[in-house]
Amino acid sequence: MKSKITKKRSKFILLGVLVLIMALTGPAALANGPANKTPIPIRFATFNASLNRNNPEQLIEDLSARDNAHAKAVAEIIQRTRPHVLLINEFDYDDQGGEYDSLAAQLFQDNYLSISQNGAEPIEYEYRFVAPSNTGVPSGRDFNKNGVFEEPDDAFGFGFFPGQFGMVVYSMFSIDYDAARTFQLFLWKDMPDAMLPINPATGESWYDKGDLDVFRLSSKSHWDVPIQIGRRTVHFLVSHPTPPVFDGPEDRNGTRNNDEIRFWADYVSPGKKSRYIYDDDGVSGGLKPGEMFVIAGDQNADPFDGDSVTGSIQQLLDHPLVNTKVTPDSEGGVEQSILQDENNDFHLGDPAFDTADFAEATFGGPGNLRADYVLPRKNLRIFDAGVFWPTTDDPLFGLVGTYPFPSSDHRLVWIDVKVPGPRLSKYTNSLKVKHTR
Repeated sequence: MKSKITKKRSKFILLGVLVLIMALTGPAALANGPANKTPIPIRFATFNASLNRNNPEQLIEDLSARDNAHAKAVAEIIQRTRPHVLLINEFDYDDQGGEYDSLAAQLFQDNYLSISQNGAEPIEYEYRFVAPSNTGVPSGRDFNKNGVFEEPDDAFGFGFFPGQFGMVVYSMFSIDYDAARTFQLFLWKDMPDAMLPINPATGESWYDKGDLDVFRLSSKSHWDVPIQIGRRTVHFLVSHPTPPVFDGPEDRNGTRNNDEIRFWADYVSPGKKSRYIYDDDGVSGGLKPGEMFVIAGDQNADPFDGDSVTGSIQQLLDHPLVNTKVTPDSEGGVEQSILQDENNDFHLGDPAFDTADFAEATFGGPGNLRADYVLPRKNLRIFDAGVFWPTTDDPLFGLVGTYPFPSSDHRLVWIDVKVPGPRLSKYTNSLKVKHTR
């Protein structure tokens, strides 16, 4: 809360009292306090942090100590940007943490986020949401049609073990766990007019009936995580569609990526368009009219460049209910596009909007792309936005670096939106961060 010097002395007294209350009151009470017509800015973020490992116990082992360089770099980026609500993609799932939690997620909080990294202020998330992922879950089918079963490419989502490349949500605000929805089991064939891949050699479906009877749309999962901010609920809609590459001329991954993105476009559209959707509890339908949402995740699709099916991400960017008035950007993305040169020179997209530092053409890569998104509903006004991608002369550049990356080949993306709710919150001050781009 800010007071003008023209305010009466009583206003200053009131401000002092409120500050004292903020210092003494617990997070839940402040986050869920009385509603007020004045909105407060809330920072939502997504970060593909590459916290995936080669075996199911490795991430737990790495996070059990406090000296893992990769985890320290990821944690410092989060501490520097200070999101209130955060999705981390590529965070291996485990079932050792209880319902809607994991041991790895707990360890990352306790041993990294709660510990200052290079002088950055620790950050505390009281609430977490974790659920199983389709990655590495055996399907019993030969999805890649090479005559060999039970390969990582034959799982419901690519992975060497169940839960590899999973995800986790961290939140300072309470989560309505009873109202949360997961869509891990939704079948691709049940999406009307699904973009199912065609075998160009035969003109027939790449997947046979046996495949389609079990093929799940989500390569990881889709989650609707209701975040309670004051008396309002913001549905945090998170996912991580499969990369539109690593396939053949049938483009089975590209078409799946398209429909994984489409899922949220349909879900936020009330009525007939979302009626076909069912969650893992068998409840049908999407969001109700007027409900607030923020869509987040590594969508693996650029509006102009890369290998995704044309128009895939536009299903969200051009959606009439999605607010795209402000695009997160960075100076570091522009600088790296120039320094790395090569196929970045031929890109159509603005490098300021890039969120991923991918390999250049020489190494078989697409160059840097905009792959990660945080997209609010139009009734959530965007206050600010950015991509954490410092330039080389910034002291924090070492957190992102160049290949081999100390943290990830993706960059944390954030937006600040104004949610109608309490005038004061202990969290508003955390938005005043110097190094956010």
